[in-house]
Amino acid sequence: MAAVEIKNLTKNFDIEGHTVTALSNVSLTIEKGDIFGVIGMSGAGKSTLVRSINFLEKPTDGSVYIDGVDLGTLSERELRRMRSRIGMIFQNFNLLEQKNVIDNVCFPLEINGTKRKEAKKRALELLGLVKLEDKAKAYPSQLSGGQKQRVAIARALATDPQLLLCDEATSALDPQTTGSILELIREINEKLGITVVIITHQMSVVTDICKKVAIIDNGRLVEEGLVEEIFSAPKSDAARELLSGKKVSYKPLEKLEEGRRIRIVFRENSAYEPVIANLILKLQIPINILKAETQNVGGRAVGEMILGLPDNSNQQEDIILELKNAGLTVTEVHENE
Repeated sequence: MAAVEIKNLTKNFDIEGHTVTALSNVSLTIEKGDIFGVIGMSGAGKSTLVRSINFLEKPTDGSVYIDGVDLGTLSERELRRMRSRIGMIFQNFNLLEQKNVIDNVCFPLEINGTKRKEAKKRALELLGLVKLEDKAKAYPSQLSGGQKQRVAIARALATDPQLLLCDEATSALDPQTTGSILELIREINEKLGITVVIITHQMSVVTDICKKVAIIDNGRLVEEGLVEEIFSAPKSDAARELLSGKKVSYKPLEKLEEGRRIRIVFRENSAYEPVIANLILKLQIPINILKAETQNVGGRAVGEMILGLPDNSNQQEDIILELKNAGLTVTEVHENE
């Protein structure tokens, strides 16, 4: 049974007499124990989607199932009980400034009626898990951004949730701290078996930690699949823009015209091989490398290059054939200046 099933979800908002559609007919399945990314630009509807998963936003149409239970059929009391099985962390941490660290972690337990002694014991265990035992008596104002997010994670885990929702949880953090928080989330997923849904606008977050990803654009699901597959051959304009950081279009390569550029993706061992150098030596043809980088995608090395080819169309075809014969993914690049 899937951890989360979203079926034909639509969410409309009435704003000053006008209807605004934040989500339109979105369907997703998130398997138990997965780390699933939902990515889109600002305003795409991804935060509305994550709030719909725990019914903080009730859909205008469609259904949300958690462990096979249709949230739309539950009473408010039953919904509150269900939400106790869903942890959530946010970009701005949402800690209680007047309470110290251990009291912040205890807070959801005390709301659920857990005795203070038991709540404190559980909180100390969780602070150990997030490596903040020495900060139990500190207040949020005394913590760094990364430490605050670790407290927020410990608090989200207090009620033993089976699902952890992360809404832009690393957006306010520097790259090094982001890496440590993502590694902590990965450890929690592996140790506790918790299903994780990560909402983000950062493709680097998705490629670093997620196994599968859904891409939301203007309230619609435009692409979904394994992170490595989408990184290698993005099909939607939204995916291409998120990968490149600017508006570009990659189209399946059939015949390359003069002056065009190509994107190649190579993985595993080939990511560390001098592919282009070997190609130049073999064909004796100049190739212009416009962009090159290697990323960790799902724990695997995946390289990406944007190449500018010579004007001669026969030489272009020779280069493309050699790249394809080497097992590389080749797509044509069109830039919208």
